Amino acid sequence: QVKLVESGGGSVQSGGSLRLSCTASPGYSLYNHATGWYRQSGDKCVSISHIYSDGTTEYEESVKGRFAISRDRAANRVYLQMNSLKPEDTGTYHCGSGGQIYYSCDFMKEENIWGQGTQVTVSA
Repeated sequence: QVKLVESGGGSVQSGGSLRLSCTASPGYSLYNHATGWYRQSGDKCVSISHIYSDGTTEYEESVKGRFAISRDRAANRVYLQMNSLKPEDTGTYHCGSGGQIYYSCDFMKEENIWGQGTQVTVSA
């Protein structure tokens, strides 16, 4: 069974930085699939950033210029570098990966592989 494992979360002050990692189990190539980062905060789940198999990236408007998604083929990881963090960035960050990106967290969970998440807390 393919699994995604997120890491790198933590507690930082406003203006700080974190780098999240999404690692796939052997046999599944993140490089050959579309992968996205999603933030769950209470009942709200937001699509944050995606990277497609051709390397194209997308960002949610509020994180443009602050967050950067990248991937390491050899390590089979996708990263999310988060700079200039704000309290509103607080939440559980999940990565999802598969043949298609869905902006809806529910569809992404149902149709693709979904990780358990890593907590990010940004204090004012």
